[in-house]
Amino acid sequence: MSRHLTDQPRTRGAARLRAFLRQERAEGLHEAIRSLHSRPQTRSEDSRKAAEYARIARGKLA
Repeated sequence: MSRHLTDQPRTRGAARLRAFLRQERAEGLHEAIRSLHSRPQTRSEDSRKAAEYARIARGKLA
């Protein structure tokens, strides 16, 4: 009598993971990640003021 499918030893675990990672790395960065990296890094004065008002509203004065 042969073994059940789940009774078979798992010998391909690491090789499968390596193949998956190689394929993912070959595809490069996702387009959404690339667009987030290319956004401007400067913040406007309005966003800083909003952050300060929120900080004061939370009760942190220092």
